[in-house]
Amino acid sequence: MKAVKSCLVCLVSYCENHLQPHYDVPGLKKHKLVNPSKNLQENICSRHDEVMKIFCRTDQQCICYLCTMDEHKGHETVPAATERAEKQKKLQESRQQIHQRIQDQEKDVKLLQQEVEAINVSADKAVEDSEKIFTELIRLLQERSSDVKQQIRSQQETEVSRVKDVQEKLEQEITELKRKDAELEQLSHTEDHNQFLLNYPSLPALSESTHSSSINKHPLRHFEDVTAAVSELRDKLLDILRQKKTKTSLTVTNVDVLQLEPEPKTRQDFLKYSKEITLDSNTAYTDLLLSEGNRKTTLMKQQQSYPNHPERFTYYDQVLSSEGLTGRCYWEVEWKGEGFRLAVAYRSIRREGGSDESAFGRNNKSWALRCDKKSYQFWHNNIETPVSGPVSSRIGVYLDHIEGILCFYSVSETMTLLHRVQTRFTQPLHVGVWLFNYGTTAEFIKAK
Repeated sequence: MKAVKSCLVCLVSYCENHLQPHYDVPGLKKHKLVNPSKNLQENICSRHDEVMKIFCRTDQQCICYLCTMDEHKGHETVPAATERAEKQKKLQESRQQIHQRIQDQEKDVKLLQQEVEAINVSADKAVEDSEKIFTELIRLLQERSSDVKQQIRSQQETEVSRVKDVQEKLEQEITELKRKDAELEQLSHTEDHNQFLLNYPSLPALSESTHSSSINKHPLRHFEDVTAAVSELRDKLLDILRQKKTKTSLTVTNVDVLQLEPEPKTRQDFLKYSKEITLDSNTAYTDLLLSEGNRKTTLMKQQQSYPNHPERFTYYDQVLSSEGLTGRCYWEVEWKGEGFRLAVAYRSIRREGGSDESAFGRNNKSWALRCDKKSYQFWHNNIETPVSGPVSSRIGVYLDHIEGILCFYSVSETMTLLHRVQTRFTQPLHVGVWLFNYGTTAEFIKAK
């Protein structure tokens, strides 16, 4: 028989016939019924075989009442329903932010469309005016008239192409925001508190838009100066022809076009995008010690007392950041010891075992700069690229997720570009650290 409901108290799924006592028996009427679920056993504590109705805020996981008496003793705990209510409130706030962002960016898309139309109208008028002016000249100037038309059309194509590029990227952001909103909506309707809390930490943070602020909301004027320049040239050419001079030149004035925000050049420019990075203890290999508010990691000889977690690296001395990065970001790492790898990776990178699929730089889900006391190497998809540059104990990283730009810098009194990547990122990125020798440390510093 097909199950019609699952009971979160009995931890059993019932068909329609056997579900009836939950509607008739007073004691059973108080049980929590949800849509049929295959994940009921995830509500059972694997250690005590009890229902997990409590949430440990210290370790950010669901536990049973017996867990509060031993390994979670002294931790901050609340009923799972209480934690769910608080997280649900934050989820709704995130959705409201997304809805507002969608509305703002839809307005920007309309502005860009108006910009395209204005460019086309202005360009067409400029071509028409140019033709009228040049028809007043003798056949000798017909070739020059054709040159002006070609320049205008070329500039028109350049403008329209740039505007549409910004428009396309905004539409992609809107699509991504709508997708995120759908995920949040689906999560908000989850009736099982434990499933809700299990999935909540994996939600990516809402990043700032990098395109809306770059739209020039100026009067829509593009080619009027061309007409004026051609008119002025006509008058000058008439004077020149009267004096029997035949040499001249034509310069089409620069046209104001949409420009994306330029890539940072100086350290002060980079610091505008400074991002505070913290490390996720649930991903850290067991011999990595996290300290300084999870901004520093040290490779220790003794194992740390981390609880089991499916996102933990089980072979390599690696750890990922808690934050998922999109948009433009910059961070700096101070390191000491024999060597390490500083990486960015998709959260979907493999965690178990010692294969290349779980090692930073040895697969197509991660990009890594290997640093030691004498040299650098860049690794991606198990391909090593030698990198030259001054060896420094501080490494700066710049990420433009939308443009697909990843840059590593040697930072001392000046910034020296070590390696630049131009690619296409399909998921949010997390910062990764891989330490090589005992005593080696890497700390994410607050750049100033």
